[in-house]
Amino acid sequence: MVCLLLHAGTTPLKKQLKESAVPSLFYWTEGLKEPSSSEPGTLRSGREYISHQAERTSCSFEAFEIPTDLVSQEEVIETDDSPTLLSSDEPSQPIHLLVNSASQTPSRPMFSIENFINDNAGIMFYTGLSSYQDFTFVLQTLGESIYHLNYLYSQVENMNIEDQFFLTLIKLRQYKTNFELSRLFSISEFSVCNIWITWVNLMSCQWREIDLWPDRDIVRFFCPTDFFHKFPTTRVIVDGTECPVKKPKPPIAQQSTFSTYKNRNTIKVLAGATPGGLISYLSPAYGGSTSDRQIVERSSLMNLCDKGDSIMADKGFNVQDLFAPHDVTINIPTFFKNRNQMSNKTVQRDRKISSKRVHIERLIGLAKTYKILTQALNTTETKLASEITFCCFMLCNFRRCIIPKHA
Repeated sequence: MVCLLLHAGTTPLKKQLKESAVPSLFYWTEGLKEPSSSEPGTLRSGREYISHQAERTSCSFEAFEIPTDLVSQEEVIETDDSPTLLSSDEPSQPIHLLVNSASQTPSRPMFSIENFINDNAGIMFYTGLSSYQDFTFVLQTLGESIYHLNYLYSQVENMNIEDQFFLTLIKLRQYKTNFELSRLFSISEFSVCNIWITWVNLMSCQWREIDLWPDRDIVRFFCPTDFFHKFPTTRVIVDGTECPVKKPKPPIAQQSTFSTYKNRNTIKVLAGATPGGLISYLSPAYGGSTSDRQIVERSSLMNLCDKGDSIMADKGFNVQDLFAPHDVTINIPTFFKNRNQMSNKTVQRDRKISSKRVHIERLIGLAKTYKILTQALNTTETKLASEITFCCFMLCNFRRCIIPKHA
């Protein structure tokens, strides 16, 4: 651009400027006063000058040249707003077709299980299962009932069965909000809630029909070598765990769910596993104020164990009097109450119990990789606490055992 210098009394402006010059100083940008067009030798307004120059030179925006090397590599497509450059490698398609195709709803949602058939890392991240083959196997364990579902609110027709199961596992594993899941699967939040609640109840009902309590011979066959030498009669290792919930509004519910151990509102379950690493027992969910002894009293462990079996537990499970009539012993570490010191034999025994009891804690930690058990459950999810915890622990049984054979 050429800067215009105005000098009073000089020759007329049109003789000083070249025909291709374009003004860069205007009265509306530099704070100059608008000159009067009637005075000779003064500058016209910007619009008058541009129109005047266009008439003289027959110039338009099409006269501006584009470098030849740029034109040879890229293709210029003009739109109503501004020119757009498209690479020559891309198909030359009209702009309106590109916009329409982008605005249309895709035939397959962004998060479909078909996108993860060869992505084992993605399957593990979103579902906790190791591969797509494991995903289909777990789905098949639910039986033919998955094709004849009675949904909670209304039937779901715009989403296939595999994607519905995939959505449920993502909810358990990553605990995404219904809003986010609705965007990922291109459905409404109402449909997400409908699918999620229906499938959690289905999974819980179908898997509870499986007899998870193995026979004594099977437990001993899959028992780790060192474990079998030290505690050969152990049938199950039990421990309690708590999951947070949001503070309920009713005062009675607040009192029943408040845990003095966690200092917040929680639900509590009793989990049991075989020495080989199979989760064989899970109690219903109770309020966080419920003690471990109360849960054991209401559980069916006393009826499941055979005579001569032993149960390994933590110090809090002081329930020997409950299992004594069934001829079942309890292996727990020794209490240090009213004692100055313990004998070497007692210390060594407690260390052996602690080194083997840690297996149930590892399995509980594996179950809590499903983030729904680590985040505060809302009111609706708290009502489904027993089903949610059972599904998460049951999914751990479909994973590779984390307890080595020599443990």
